[in-house]
Amino acid sequence: MSDAEVPTPHRRRPRYSGKNPRRFEDKYKELNPQRYAETIAKVRASGKTPAGQHVPILLEEIMQILSPQPGDRAVDCTLGFGGHAGALLKAVQPGGTLLALDQDPIEIVRAEARLRSAGCEDSALVVRRMNFAGLSRALAEVGWSDGADVLLADLGCSSMQFDNPARGFSFKHEGPLDMRMNPQRGVSARELLHGISPEKLTVILTENADEPHAKVIAQALAETDHATTRSLAEAVRRVLPHRLGEEDRDAAVRRVFQALRIAVNEEFTALDTFLRQLPACLRPGARVAILTFHSGEDRRVKLLFREGLRSGLFSATNDEVIRPTSQESRSNPRAAPAKLRWAVKA
Repeated sequence: MSDAEVPTPHRRRPRYSGKNPRRFEDKYKELNPQRYAETIAKVRASGKTPAGQHVPILLEEIMQILSPQPGDRAVDCTLGFGGHAGALLKAVQPGGTLLALDQDPIEIVRAEARLRSAGCEDSALVVRRMNFAGLSRALAEVGWSDGADVLLADLGCSSMQFDNPARGFSFKHEGPLDMRMNPQRGVSARELLHGISPEKLTVILTENADEPHAKVIAQALAETDHATTRSLAEAVRRVLPHRLGEEDRDAAVRRVFQALRIAVNEEFTALDTFLRQLPACLRPGARVAILTFHSGEDRRVKLLFREGLRSGLFSATNDEVIRPTSQESRSNPRAAPAKLRWAVKA
């Protein structure tokens, strides 16, 4: 028998070890929800997010506030896993259209496939790969020059990005120190650290995360080369005061990662650009909801809506932020820091 005729030996899939395998790559049941629905249900019931998935936050509240109707033009500015988008797409049928935006070239393809597999007219869903800062351009491209009827922006990172070690967003798993929402553009967190001064890094840690030990951390991290998430996390822990306990040390590491992620992706700059153009992207009577996860984000959204209410640009907005219920936070801990604000175009 020639080498070409030798059959490839059959390899069995590795046994699913334990209830919750630690490595992202080993969680093949969670990464295949269509086949292992029972496993997904158990993970959700335990208050965890299945690997490679994202649980939409404040979904019922958002749908009630936006009140999408058949025939509406709806926009989801941050498609993510597609949980909010799926509900919006269904609500505007028949006759309506959902325009979905996302800058992540990896997840946008998967999310669009999930939405289309649920069944809808091709014209009912339009997907564009771009940051929401390009909202005006996206509306012009689809011919909505006078704006949309319903608009949602969920400013949080998706669980798929945090959970996948290859994306470098979390210190819980070893991975390359990247953090880019779009890995095809911009500089990674590693490159940012390697070329930044201690003074500039101190500003980033303070403004993006209110880090109390910003100066000492910046002195240790700036102009250094940390190739992996674990390397960076350990470097932060080493320079923190000895009096801090493990929980406080972990909290400091989380703040550093948050601050770097915001800087790498220029999140506040993108948000400011988005908010400046937002009113002109809404039809009269249109409803908008924005979900924030950082005080800097919430402050910007609150200012726009309150000033818009005073000037007559908006006819209504909420004074108090809407937060997830204790039940939602227990079942989905990643919902805990979320704040929801809404407004109605006059």
